[in-house]
Amino acid sequence: MLLQTQVAEEVLARAVSTGADFGEIFMEDQTGQNIILRSGRIETVSSGRTHGAGIRIFVGTRAIYVYTNDTSREGLLACAEKAAAAVNQGTGCKTVPFRVTHAERPEEIPQLPTDVATDRKAEKLREADRAARAYSDEIAQVQIRYLDRVQDVLICNTEGTFVTDRRVYTRMAVSAVASDGKENQSGSMSPGGLMGFEAFEKRIDPAYCGREAARQAVTMLHAPVCPAGVFPVVIDNGFGGVIFHEACGHSLEATSVAYGISEFSGRLGEMIAAPCVTAIDDGTILNEWGSTHVDDEGMPTGKLVLIDHGRLVNYMIDKLGSRRMKMPPTGSGRRESYAWAPTSRMRNTYIAAGEDDEAAMIAEMKEGLYAKYMGGGSVNPATGEFNFAVNEGYWVRDGKIVHPVRGASLIGRGSDVIMKIDRVGRDCRQAQGMCGSISGSIPVNVGQPMIRVSSLTVGGR
Repeated sequence: MLLQTQVAEEVLARAVSTGADFGEIFMEDQTGQNIILRSGRIETVSSGRTHGAGIRIFVGTRAIYVYTNDTSREGLLACAEKAAAAVNQGTGCKTVPFRVTHAERPEEIPQLPTDVATDRKAEKLREADRAARAYSDEIAQVQIRYLDRVQDVLICNTEGTFVTDRRVYTRMAVSAVASDGKENQSGSMSPGGLMGFEAFEKRIDPAYCGREAARQAVTMLHAPVCPAGVFPVVIDNGFGGVIFHEACGHSLEATSVAYGISEFSGRLGEMIAAPCVTAIDDGTILNEWGSTHVDDEGMPTGKLVLIDHGRLVNYMIDKLGSRRMKMPPTGSGRRESYAWAPTSRMRNTYIAAGEDDEAAMIAEMKEGLYAKYMGGGSVNPATGEFNFAVNEGYWVRDGKIVHPVRGASLIGRGSDVIMKIDRVGRDCRQAQGMCGSISGSIPVNVGQPMIRVSSLTVGGR
């Protein structure tokens, strides 16, 4: 156990002694390894450990957060003293007797990454590198990153929570660059999961990742520039869900909703999307990159329907957001590490499968864009305005894909786009990513089936 209960009680009592009405300890011990291969050679091998604790107290809707890497009894008491010094309102709350539990972990981890030799991990990178370079002579550069981490946490608070959890992550990210001597184009694949090294038997195929990243790069190298204008757009499944994540998902987090700075603040019960759209944030999906057993505030994870057939039915709410919004928390409190206070964050957020035929979506288009792979972009959570790159796109004319296009981007506003979705396919898939916000960078999944937006601004070059 990372912390004895009697020490936890003493530290919490010290933290709330000057008038706080809630106190919490988050303790973490994490080990991990990163390996980077570039230009056919292992360039970097780094291993590290993160160890520390954060103490948070509430006074109404005011929060104070202090952290330390000294997790001795004396170090934690000193940290608690600093948090308490920010409050001067008399006697604080009492600690409810702890309910000591260990989070339920439905997944099995037969190969803990810390038990796997570095040369076995490095060979997976070499396999992906060989596959990418063998795809075409035009592949000029390949970079591959392997990462794993094992995070043990303990969360306890004055409400009686005392829970421990272990999170195990494994991921590979492949990037390939194709060049004709004048221009470069890139492609990428980044699968991962809440899994150990067995991910390479069940989910991550290094050779496929290498070939697919190379294929994207070479395809885009020989593609003409995308036309610009307002067109229907079909967005493929998997990472296509990044648009919903960025343009709508962040606007449904208490981080913005509780302050009234989200375009969806105060709109529960309203139709905010087309009736064919149901959107979900689910932390319970087995082995998924964004899944959680308990959140970083000690609440059990769950499946949260955000939009039900177009109607807004839930927000993602952390403990502090709960106080501000006067609504119950949803197990959505997350943080990068002990050095960050938690806030409301997404887990596996996706548009649910519909009933439309994917082939018909393209066949019914007169002219428009098929976005096969989405890239990065930017969004303003207050307005929902976004701009996203299309990593691999194809032009559609008279219901047929006629050729690939490069340089495409999608420009719009989240609330407008989800109202204009007129087709939702049947094959929902997930893709992995890292999401940054005020509580740091955390693993999340995005996902969706293939969807069609009836009209959307397409930027070209």
